[in-house]
Amino acid sequence: MQIFDSHTHLNDTPYAGQEADFIAQAAELGVVEMAIVGSDTVLNEGALRLAAQYETLSAIIGWHPESAKDYHKAEETVLIDQLQRPEVVALGEIGLDYHWDTSPRDVQQTVFARQIEIAKSLHMPISVHTRDALEDTYKILKETDVRDCGGIIHSFNGDVEWMKRFMDLGMQISFSGVVSFKNAHEVHEAAKACPLDVMLVETDAPYLTPTPYRGKQNQPGYTRYVVEAIAKLRDVAPEEIAAATYANAHRIFKLGAL
Repeated sequence: MQIFDSHTHLNDTPYAGQEADFIAQAAELGVVEMAIVGSDTVLNEGALRLAAQYETLSAIIGWHPESAKDYHKAEETVLIDQLQRPEVVALGEIGLDYHWDTSPRDVQQTVFARQIEIAKSLHMPISVHTRDALEDTYKILKETDVRDCGGIIHSFNGDVEWMKRFMDLGMQISFSGVVSFKNAHEVHEAAKACPLDVMLVETDAPYLTPTPYRGKQNQPGYTRYVVEAIAKLRDVAPEEIAAATYANAHRIFKLGAL
């Protein structure tokens, strides 16, 4: 079984100096490829470094809504240059976060829309973070014609109707460890209803650790348990979910033949 973790933060502090160990542990669980996601200057550089160092890793770089207040012309110039490096497969994570509100909402919206325009100009998909902001996230994706570049709603946390609305815009739907949580009923229903050809899986490590390790630090290898949780919900073999999501990741990230 081959699994692709489509969104993980191996570039974050908890893994510093231990990246090779976590990559090896992931492979033992069948997680053989992963996208390392940035969110600001430091984490973008970390994602690029790891993706250049390890053949099985790709980079996703961009400016997270929590850091939107620090995104200016100089940062944009650097980002556009970095996005054209061969190890980069998407622009992200970008979007809106109304839970923490560490950047003003109007700034978040402006920076989100601007980065979508950059992705469109580079014919590159986006990875979208949305927390307590589904309505405005949908509005901006629609107004910016996101279908021109496509992308992923990462760690989807809405209901079936929201999933369908995002799919109508051409977005892929990625499920994280939340799908394994006992009381995440809306996400369970979405995972059961999601067409296999638009589904991805992820850990968002070090966050959102899936059952059976909930409460402990997450790691990329635990994508295995996300796959198993979805398979159980859909009453299919884990291999079916793994194969579909692996192929989908290769397709949206333009990684070529399997």
